[in-house]
Amino acid sequence: MTMHEKDGRDLPANHRCGYVAIIGRPNVGKSTLLNQVLGRKIAIVTPKPQTTRRRILGIKTIPGAQLLFLDTPGIHAARGLMNERMVMRAKHAALEADSVLLMVDATRSLSATDRELAKWLQGSGRPVVVAINTIDRVPKIELLSLLDELARWLPGAELVPVSALTGENVEELLETLRSHLPQGPALYPADEITDETERDIVAEIIREKVMLATRHEIPYAVAVTLDSFEEKPDRPLVVIRACIHVDRESQKPIVIGQQGRRIKSIGQTARTEIEDLLGRRVFLELFVRVQPGWTTRPAHLKEFGV
Repeated sequence: MTMHEKDGRDLPANHRCGYVAIIGRPNVGKSTLLNQVLGRKIAIVTPKPQTTRRRILGIKTIPGAQLLFLDTPGIHAARGLMNERMVMRAKHAALEADSVLLMVDATRSLSATDRELAKWLQGSGRPVVVAINTIDRVPKIELLSLLDELARWLPGAELVPVSALTGENVEELLETLRSHLPQGPALYPADEITDETERDIVAEIIREKVMLATRHEIPYAVAVTLDSFEEKPDRPLVVIRACIHVDRESQKPIVIGQQGRRIKSIGQTARTEIEDLLGRRVFLELFVRVQPGWTTRPAHLKEFGV
């Protein structure tokens, strides 16, 4: 049984609604595509692998259909408990969904991981649509060769070249995905785009800024939690205190930077984006806490939403 269940109500004629799991290797543009589809950023994006750690729901309502996208962690050779849980979540989402959107990057050669994933999807029993991303960056002859190879790997799957960054062919992709969804009523109001809370999105924005600011100096093993989120009733101000968790003592001064310059910059860039999200002024205070080996401890992984 999929996540989409009929509730017995009279259905609008030909209206479709269902879950679409977006899966693929790390850094193929899954989160960028979701943000493009929704017209608003709800999923963070960085050049680092495994930026997305958990399932994120994006709701896209179009005439005659509601598509419920599940953005998932990248499929990779998992080493360690955190990575294993991320891959497990991605595959679980694919098996729960009504259809699967497999994303590949046209600028990167197909790998053994892509082949294994294609084989696994063939046996999943789910309809598969393949989005070939970054078509704005490859010559047409290379794209045709890639399409031929994917058609051999996934016979019967529909292939849609897109650019998640520019939005090229995204409308065609939505229509292709719509055709694979079951008939049913919308599960969410038409003006909702996610079930993520403001607190969840704020924590992810801060984590994104940490990852972008530290680049190769800090591995992706950083987490963010909110200690407080206080809306001032007498003025348009939100006071947020957040904690950046690292897993080694040596990483703390890297995040803070010389004389606190790096953490100040992280706070400034995060605050600007959070104010745009909330539509109010924000006072943001950041702390850094060392949680030794948190990526290997189930209790910490659960606390940090992994």
